[in-house]
Amino acid sequence: MSKVLKNGWTVAALVMLCLMTSSCKMTVSLTGGTIDARAKTVAITTFPNNASLVNPTLSQSFTTALKDKIQGQTPLTIVGSNGDYELEGEITGYTVSPVAIQGNETAAMNRLTITVRVRFTNKFDENQNFDQSFSRYADYSSSQNLSSVESSLVATISDALTDDIFNKAFVNW
Repeated sequence: MSKVLKNGWTVAALVMLCLMTSSCKMTVSLTGGTIDARAKTVAITTFPNNASLVNPTLSQSFTTALKDKIQGQTPLTIVGSNGDYELEGEITGYTVSPVAIQGNETAAMNRLTITVRVRFTNKFDENQNFDQSFSRYADYSSSQNLSSVESSLVATISDALTDDIFNKAFVNW
């Protein structure tokens, strides 16, 4: 308990120090991330689905999930273009593959994998810019039809991808 209190006081002291010091360039977020104090906006373009197998709703649902994550975890305002931070990219992979092959050479499980290429631009610190692919998957029973579980799998994978992208862009993990 004392360690939690000590860490709480450390964060509180850091926030107070930043508020009292006009030269402080970073704002501490409750999520553990850092946002430049000068940053007010983030531009997020729609991520087109350029995968060979296309889910017609994935582009919009993924982009919305990314916007919701950033809007819910930062004080930044989402703008159409020319943001202090910019996120753009495309969905490059949407694949279903068998996993957990059984003795009779049938798959007990299938895996849906989504890959997204992301380009992040930080107007204030170009050392934080990146161009990287992120990939996540979810498994489902081969006795299930993909269309019956697809929307929940896509939501689960999108949540994991947006966490990864957020952490890379704003938490520097």
